[in-house]
Amino acid sequence: MSESVLVTALIVGLLGGVHCLGMCGGVVGALTFGLKADIQRSRFRMLKFQLAYNLGRILSYALIGAFFGFLGSGLMTLDGLLPIQVSLQMLAGLLMVALGLYLGGWWNGIVVIERFGQSLWEKLKPKVQKYSMVENYTQAWIYGFLWGWLPCGLVYSMLIMAMSSGGLLDGALIMLFFGLGTLPNLLLMGVFAFYFTRLARAVWVRRIAGLTVALFGLWELYSALALRVN
Repeated sequence: MSESVLVTALIVGLLGGVHCLGMCGGVVGALTFGLKADIQRSRFRMLKFQLAYNLGRILSYALIGAFFGFLGSGLMTLDGLLPIQVSLQMLAGLLMVALGLYLGGWWNGIVVIERFGQSLWEKLKPKVQKYSMVENYTQAWIYGFLWGWLPCGLVYSMLIMAMSSGGLLDGALIMLFFGLGTLPNLLLMGVFAFYFTRLARAVWVRRIAGLTVALFGLWELYSALALRVN
């Protein structure tokens, strides 16, 4: 796996953070304002709790990425590496284009994909609510780990990329870098909740992020087609 794939995952996570702020803003806000008053008064203590949430979330991404990478490696040994790798890479590119269109407010088709994860989330929801009143870092970490399973088209598109990597470790690394890319937005959202909620709803922010993610998707499609030709 080339370093450019990890860089792509990192940048998509950073730009897709606009989607994270919109979709997870309620979760982050609830976590922020659900903390004890003395914690809320200290930006430093609140930041440490937000780090615990997000480290748990990123770990869940890495574990899911490892699983999908393992699945991809199994598929590639069945029918040969190249055809399946190209197909998965093209699918990842198409999903990223669809996500970019969604972020920019031009097309909402990606929402249909998110519905596939609703059944799993409904099973996890009672466990997540159990940890909603966070009092220590361990509870925050567990909450974040469960939060990582929230249905999300952005995550699903990156999981296809992890599957196309064809390896357990590569899949985990792709999702790890993607999760690290989402970290700045959600950390800032947690500490400065009101300001970043307004920023995420700004049309120009969403359109710039959407256009950039869509371009990354087109690049993935081009790379897959070039791989097929060669």
